[in-house]
Amino acid sequence: MRLNKLIIIILASLMLQTSILKASDECFEGVSRSIFKFNMGFDKAILKPVSNAYNKLPEPIKNGTGNFTSNIATLLSIPNFVLQGNFKGAGDATGSFLINSTFGVLGFGNPAGAMGLNVQKEDVGQTLGTYGVKSGCFFVLPILGPTTARDAIGLIADSYVDPFSIATWREKDFLGASGNKIDFVAVKSANAIDFRGDNMKNFDSLEKNSLDLYSSMKSIYLQSRLKKIQNSDELSEDDWGNLDN
Repeated sequence: MRLNKLIIIILASLMLQTSILKASDECFEGVSRSIFKFNMGFDKAILKPVSNAYNKLPEPIKNGTGNFTSNIATLLSIPNFVLQGNFKGAGDATGSFLINSTFGVLGFGNPAGAMGLNVQKEDVGQTLGTYGVKSGCFFVLPILGPTTARDAIGLIADSYVDPFSIATWREKDFLGASGNKIDFVAVKSANAIDFRGDNMKNFDSLEKNSLDLYSSMKSIYLQSRLKKIQNSDELSEDDWGNLDN
């Protein structure tokens, strides 16, 4: 608890100190590039091979895994839609989660999507953005990847408003549901593997054709976050899936 508060204070101070900076500006580029290099090593040694094996699974298993993790992610969208004053979005997200969790067999199916309930994922970082909070400077986190000062604070805040995080990472009973940190890590890992597997060609192409892979990934991340905050229909999720942390 004390560590989380310390991190929040540090990031809040960072945001205040860099309030005049754009998202394209760096907090500490040298450190971020070193962390990015570590992340790429982790990807090549572990994440990419596991994702390649995942891609060889039967399509029903892959689709079911993607649907399951996406359905759980919808839980975070509900309180954020409320905080944004978007009560229709909150209602759609709630309906999607309930339909998929019941008729979709715990979320492995996606009947809500077939009914037109395709809910955009929302998080605290996006909510802060809708209130006009600037992104602050850009940096890279170990394993979690690219972020900004605002989105890093949002990432911590997510664990306080996301019912799934409350019941697992914080190990607190939420409406009769409970879990542990292993459940949280397992679902987040499955989501990362599903995302990496779906975007195998995109990553390979980007790595092959980029003169500076770090700058290319930075640009893609920042554009993705901006369009999500603006709820832009031009968001390239069809090409890259969910680039959020």
